[in-house]
Amino acid sequence: MDWWVYAAAALCGYLLGSLPTGYLVGKAKGVDIRAVGSGNIGATNVLRALGKPAGAFVLLMDALKGALGCWLPRVAVPKLLSQEGSLNPELLSLAGGLGAILGHNYTCWLRFKGGKGVATSAGVLLVLMPRAVGVCLGLWLLVLAATRYVSVASVAAAVALPFVVWAWRGSPAMVILSAAVGGLVVKRHRTNLQRLVAGTEHRLGQQPGQPSQPIDQ
Repeated sequence: MDWWVYAAAALCGYLLGSLPTGYLVGKAKGVDIRAVGSGNIGATNVLRALGKPAGAFVLLMDALKGALGCWLPRVAVPKLLSQEGSLNPELLSLAGGLGAILGHNYTCWLRFKGGKGVATSAGVLLVLMPRAVGVCLGLWLLVLAATRYVSVASVAAAVALPFVVWAWRGSPAMVILSAAVGGLVVKRHRTNLQRLVAGTEHRLGQQPGQPSQPIDQ
């Protein structure tokens, strides 16, 4: 196996994913997004701090980073190396996609502190397994509508992801990747879960100064 090719795909994916979109959008508006709200550079915090247009833009760009990180190695590497027969396109996509997610979550440009990886993971999975993403997106919307907690919806979709991929008879590599991605999303939401237990997690649309309500209200 040409392991170095897959390592290079992962590195390229990491560098693409490491572009801190939310931080850059905040800086363009004169705001350090890390110093407001939850301090996260992801779309949810940007939405709360800078408004819907900025939040939607960051969401789209973060998802695009994941999609490109996954798609580009699969298309470009065999053409550059003229080795289509000896390279596994699925593994190239997996390496690049996982690299993009890690780059977003642990960006080298911000001392390895980044976002939670939901949008970037969705971009990766949309390229690899769009049907599974559709199911998890539906679950995400249902949980969000029921609780108005973005974190709860994201964790629910992340936990369900590997089971949905398995149900669609995804390859073992896809199931393993989806489980790793789901576990990483849950890990990145651990502070949100702690705030949820403490009753201090903010619902969607709730201003930071407003008191939180129990999840069952």
